[in-house]
Amino acid sequence: MTAPTLPFMLHHPAHFIALGGGAGLAPFAPGTFGTLIAIPIALVLERYAGDAGFALAIAGLFVVGAWASGVTGRALGVPDHGCIVIDEVVAFLLVLFFAGVTPLRIAFAFVLFRFFDIVKPPPIRQVDAALKNGVGVMLDDILAAGYALIVFALASRLVS
Repeated sequence: MTAPTLPFMLHHPAHFIALGGGAGLAPFAPGTFGTLIAIPIALVLERYAGDAGFALAIAGLFVVGAWASGVTGRALGVPDHGCIVIDEVVAFLLVLFFAGVTPLRIAFAFVLFRFFDIVKPPPIRQVDAALKNGVGVMLDDILAAGYALIVFALASRLVS
């Protein structure tokens, strides 16, 4: 299938969610645009929701994202189409929950997360290949978030 359009995104609530409210329609690097969507969400959650609310939002968005990714992937005929970016949003929210939301932390975490999301070191690539459903779409980015957080924690220890 060709790249989805605005009418496709508006056709079903799952498509709107999976495409990150339109970030997935970006003509280049939709995953990067999807990751950026997480930043204002994290800032709002950090300020108004507290740790418990932030964590619950991530868990809830993971469940909703798995459903939306599955519905949208089936509609597109590609389980993990590049326009599906809710996985980047949720995974980067997880990174920001632990890394913090100061500008320097956000920038460093962003670079780390995008690197691991693109490179997909083991077992990320294997999970991506094995699970061709909404949970698989979400899970490979959660694993990339895990790698980013490990490197972030190591770098933080080395700097302090």
